[in-house]
Amino acid sequence: MELQHIALDRLAVSAANMRGKGKTPDLSNILPSVRARGILVPLIVRPVSDGEGFEIIAGRRRYEAARQVAQECGEKDPLPCAIMAAGDDAAALEASLIENVARLDPDEVTRWETFTRLVREGRTPEDIALTFGLTAMQVTRTLALGNLLPRIRSLYRTGTIDAVTLRHLTMASKVRQREWLALLDGGDNAPTGAALKAWLFGGASIPAKAALFDLASYPGEIVSDLFGEDRWFACAADFWSAQRAEIERRAEACREAGWAEIVILPEGQAFQSWEHERCPKRKGGRVYVSIGHRGDVAFHEGYITIREARRRERGEEVRAVRPELSKATARYVDLHRHAVVRAQLASRPMVALRVMVAHAIVGSDLWRIGIEGQGSPSEAIAESVESSSAEACFDARRRAVLAVLRFDPEAATVVRGYEGQHGMTGLFLHLCTLSHMEVLDILAIVMGETLDVGTSLIEALGVHLGIDMADHWAADAALLDGIRDKAVLNAMLAEVAGTSVADANRDATGKVQRQIIADCLAGTNGRAKVERLVPRWMAFPPSAYGEQGHVPTAGRWAGIEGLFAADPDPAVVAAPPVLTLRAA
Repeated sequence: MELQHIALDRLAVSAANMRGKGKTPDLSNILPSVRARGILVPLIVRPVSDGEGFEIIAGRRRYEAARQVAQECGEKDPLPCAIMAAGDDAAALEASLIENVARLDPDEVTRWETFTRLVREGRTPEDIALTFGLTAMQVTRTLALGNLLPRIRSLYRTGTIDAVTLRHLTMASKVRQREWLALLDGGDNAPTGAALKAWLFGGASIPAKAALFDLASYPGEIVSDLFGEDRWFACAADFWSAQRAEIERRAEACREAGWAEIVILPEGQAFQSWEHERCPKRKGGRVYVSIGHRGDVAFHEGYITIREARRRERGEEVRAVRPELSKATARYVDLHRHAVVRAQLASRPMVALRVMVAHAIVGSDLWRIGIEGQGSPSEAIAESVESSSAEACFDARRRAVLAVLRFDPEAATVVRGYEGQHGMTGLFLHLCTLSHMEVLDILAIVMGETLDVGTSLIEALGVHLGIDMADHWAADAALLDGIRDKAVLNAMLAEVAGTSVADANRDATGKVQRQIIADCLAGTNGRAKVERLVPRWMAFPPSAYGEQGHVPTAGRWAGIEGLFAADPDPAVVAAPPVLTLRAA
């Protein structure tokens, strides 16, 4: 670069300057130095296209400070400037960002704005990463902010939401983003951070408004709330069958309308606008179809890739590629190859196990995976469960599995925790590098995360595994405070303090009976300490102090008790059989 002193009135801020937009920046920290010593560090400039003056690529704050000092003293000293070559907008943007990053790391949204402009000027994410010492994944994640609604970017800039929340929202469709904003506006505890990911991909019901097809002709069941304002599809499989048929029908209509190509993206993959440029139908523009996890579909008409657009600008011929196979023939090929693969898979159970685990973690069109959120009606109950030894044990095993899978160690769950660029295929290939026992450990955690609370399966598993709740749980205030039935309290009092104490306090208030029970459990106030108390409805199998049907656990057990042998083999119950594994 050439170094010159250039008059103030020949300088103007360039549009390529990353801080070139918006109000005048804060100058309070540099004005004293500029008043005392002038501008010491050269501005980076380049000639304007008409040759009359220079535009500032980097150094807007120094320029503004110099202008203010000139107004104060009435003298306009020329400023030291390093002159770049004219015409290279991408190089100018890089120079601006590099200087600002070196001085003050800009926020993610500012980086997104500048990185996007660099992409428009022909830089690839790999080029940008190399320039700024970042990884290509970091650049890609920053560029993905282009998928966000402007208001969400503003919330991040003002500090209302954090970077983790911002990152997860880039994976959401515009529809899902608006739903999240509605929760935020309504004060309904909009999920943030790791909880947001579970909310986005946790297998929530599919709303009726997501349907492209005519609901009047839909053969499946649609459920609605009490007021009929919101409706959902009762069966996800039926919905997806009808939705995919309608997507294909509309895609065929686009082909008949003359669009060069219809690109249907994999479910859950967002359309990255920053990777594409507008292109009309007559010039070979395509239609991209994005499909959200909750059924929402968007048709993005008239786009080509940035790379293809740059090739066209350079005059390179871009030929439309005719498919080698017709749609019907391609389906013929797919069906026969599928038939052979699954026939072989049927005789390779350990390979099939890895495929199944990959499906259970990532989900697919045919696997709708839901995560048990363990919702609780009060903070006291939530704290009791979270601080229990059972939760600590499960969390320790979950973290070990996250490490084996090389997932984010802070991921809330193993399910939906895979972020590799090759989706389920990449995860399956990684699972193939693990031992059978490691895969079984992963499967156990995945099953635990997707195990429904409050079902007869919990009763069956507890009995089959020979669980003694006293080994893992002890009564606490969250339980005792929640028992309001005095007859139940009195029956529990008889268990811990004896029938005489229970009879003597039969007419006492619930508060008094709860306190005596607590004293017995803690061994305080002269009471003998009672160990390993398990209320009847907490045990495996459960029972009730009154009628079975009035206690959920006892009622569920009554429904399946007949499926168990009258006298099960204690060895089987206490020690379930160990799987004998065959080589994959």
